[in-house]
Amino acid sequence: MTIKKKPEITVLDNNVTIATDKIEYVESVSVGTWFGVGTRHETEAQNGIAHLLEHMFFKGTSRRSSKDIAEQIEFVGGHLNAYTSREQTAFFARTLLDDVFLAVDILSDIIQNSLFDEKELERERSVVLQEIGQAIDTPDDIIFDHFQRCAYPNQAIGRPVLGQPEVVSGLKRQEIKNFVSNQYTNERLVFSVAGNVEHKQMVELVEKKFASLPNDDLQPAIEPANYVGGDFRELKQLEQIHIIIGFPSVSYDHEDFYAYQVLSMLLGGGMSSRLFQEVREKRGLAYSIQSFTTSHQDGGLMGIYAGTGEYFIEEMLPVICDELNKLMSDDLEQEVIRAKTQLKSALLMSREGTANRCEQLAQQLIIHKRFKPIAEILEKLEKVDSLAVRKIASAMLSNRPTLAALGPISRLETYSSFEKRFV
Repeated sequence: MTIKKKPEITVLDNNVTIATDKIEYVESVSVGTWFGVGTRHETEAQNGIAHLLEHMFFKGTSRRSSKDIAEQIEFVGGHLNAYTSREQTAFFARTLLDDVFLAVDILSDIIQNSLFDEKELERERSVVLQEIGQAIDTPDDIIFDHFQRCAYPNQAIGRPVLGQPEVVSGLKRQEIKNFVSNQYTNERLVFSVAGNVEHKQMVELVEKKFASLPNDDLQPAIEPANYVGGDFRELKQLEQIHIIIGFPSVSYDHEDFYAYQVLSMLLGGGMSSRLFQEVREKRGLAYSIQSFTTSHQDGGLMGIYAGTGEYFIEEMLPVICDELNKLMSDDLEQEVIRAKTQLKSALLMSREGTANRCEQLAQQLIIHKRFKPIAEILEKLEKVDSLAVRKIASAMLSNRPTLAALGPISRLETYSSFEKRFV
């Protein structure tokens, strides 16, 4: 695939980064503000404040009520949304080309002029507490939080993005305002645009609209991620056991990053993957089984999630462990080729939408501090071979595993027995 024109990037005098990916053949534009701020930037006493803020930014400004914000963007057929992760918070919109100026104005307004009204705070706090409760009632969702916390105990990187109910219940308006002024600063903002727009015009617009952000006052470095691993299990009356087993992986910038992507796809990235075939197709031990990787600035995790019946866990867990151990002895060449093809296809297909391209550009600038051409990514993927996959699998399995399980777990083997399966 040939990219005719690279995205244009400008860093303003106040250190706000503006990036545009011009796509001449589309009618819509995706715009967004990505901040390098997330759960990792919270103290234990603040856990959940970034996510609560994600909600509060939509609850009214000095210029617009919360209803105005929703009505103005939807009146032109646009869409406005946000998300919080452990290292980032994003606010983004998608509109038709003629309405991009409105989208930028709304985004700049909510980021810089939100009132954080006390009554709105109490209402939205209730909404967030209900969201946390819903997550707790969704076992195939909450198990990922248990897994993260077990892998990184007593660390910011291990805390849930939604926050702890007791912490969210006690967050005060002034704490929220202080967090905004300390964390949502010029230096941490990437403003990304994808669509048929002119870079110079967007730079001028953003420079004008984002003139009131605070400067970064040399915030202390985030707490380094320290993988520990171990065991979490909770007996709960459910129809199925939800289980994740995992190991440490690598950061975004690590030389083995793409090898881990291939390994994950090979293991559980599709219907032809070895875990799907062995666990579901051949043995019928689970309806859902998949592998995943998550990377951070200074580390990462690779995990395998499965949902299975109470009486299948005794057979399923050893099968998964056997498939992992066989990575060191099996001929992986064809599986690696398939996995690389899947990853390449997914990457190229994701380039067909403005929203994905807008987010990809912002993510690259926050994570890598530069734009990574698709050709560079494809080249690094192509260099991954079966030897590289076998090497990282061996290194990964030499670490202490993490096991998180929720449901009718009386038949689940002990952590000690599980751990010995990789010795």
